[in-house]
Amino acid sequence: MVLRFSFSIDYMAEIQPVRGWRYNAALSEHIDDYVSPLFDVVSEKQREALYRNPLNSIHLSVPRGEDAAGAALVRLTEWQTTDVLRQDELPGIYAYYQYFRLPGSQREYCRKGFMCHIRAYDWAQNVVLRHENTLPAAVSDRAELLARTQFQTSATHGLYRDDDFELERYLDEAIADPLYQTEEDYQGARDVLALIQDAAIIRRFQAILATREVILADGHHRYEGSLAYRQARLAADPQATGQEPWNFHLMYLTNSAADDLRILPTHRLLLELPDNLADEEFRRRLEPYFTVLPKDDAYDLPELIAGKPWAFGLYLGGQAYKLRLRPEVHAQLNWDTTPEVKALDLSVLHFFILEKALGIVGPDAQRSWPGVAYVRNFSECLSRVDRGEARAALIVNEVTMDEVERVCHSGAVMPPKSTFFYPKTIGGFLFTSIRDDDHEHAFHSPFNSGV
Repeated sequence: MVLRFSFSIDYMAEIQPVRGWRYNAALSEHIDDYVSPLFDVVSEKQREALYRNPLNSIHLSVPRGEDAAGAALVRLTEWQTTDVLRQDELPGIYAYYQYFRLPGSQREYCRKGFMCHIRAYDWAQNVVLRHENTLPAAVSDRAELLARTQFQTSATHGLYRDDDFELERYLDEAIADPLYQTEEDYQGARDVLALIQDAAIIRRFQAILATREVILADGHHRYEGSLAYRQARLAADPQATGQEPWNFHLMYLTNSAADDLRILPTHRLLLELPDNLADEEFRRRLEPYFTVLPKDDAYDLPELIAGKPWAFGLYLGGQAYKLRLRPEVHAQLNWDTTPEVKALDLSVLHFFILEKALGIVGPDAQRSWPGVAYVRNFSECLSRVDRGEARAALIVNEVTMDEVERVCHSGAVMPPKSTFFYPKTIGGFLFTSIRDDDHEHAFHSPFNSGV
């Protein structure tokens, strides 16, 4: 049964069309050379290859150097004055489709969505809802880059729910005439961009979103960077109207009711055990909380735990185990959080394994503990244990979209690295400006009325 929540909000999700900045037509024919992944999902070797291309978008999204934000501004100014980047003449909403396959499956998925500006709502306004905490240093870095460049280089990913799928037909019509597309991005997805500029259709997009909350799937640090920059501008100009471009944030919005919205699991790799705990002692400490069943083949673990609540795979000392929480002990989970969070597999793992069995007490201590790594590739978990790079691997099921919605509406956040929405959006497909003189027409247009 899917639960529906009654949630009182005083604001609506206001979206606006944008006059996007894009690579010029000649460069767009080879768009694969200029797009870039999110910084935390590629290896250092892959990043270095991107930096070697002087026109790759990574120079704007993740600049380097002593004054990285200043370097990004210099490069941006050069690209704009030399027509490397050009701004579209009229505002619009940008359809963005990602075609992909999951490992071991022949099915081709298509995640359908669109990019636009959304008002940068404070968390307390309960319009944009978060599901994870952020690191202050990373937020400051994003806010500084935004303040210096006044340019948004990669869209965060937000989720709205529309069980009627009304907007998809407009998106399907637009995507039939794409602006450009990748052949295959770094994660094996094919990305396609198209443009909707019909004012009546854009108003319909605005009307649908005006009755929705938005769950932030990816990009919490970039979103909070926009919030920090908006607060700074508002403090400097208390008479601001609220329609200034710096009140808005670039977001990719997808329908959480769609089956093509995929969340992949993020496994826990124990790089060390506290006090150099012996394997047998670790296993013994789990037994008061879990049934611990040895299994012949570690590669069967994902299938053995699939669809089973509070079930995990353990790979320890070359031996595979299936763990299943003893239901009667769940009441011991006494963290100060909501029932929706306590029900999560990962909350059970972090409380009963990291805290009770290993002595890493509390979410704050666990976030800062260097003994755990978050790994998405199942085979990598096993091989790193076999090579002696880690002591144990904890294999988990994916979080469901229903669980994400329940937690967000409860007002709480999930354990770290709970969700991996796949595929990730790419940088360089679309840029937007929040400079007053650069973006005026997109905000003072007929699109922002009549909703």
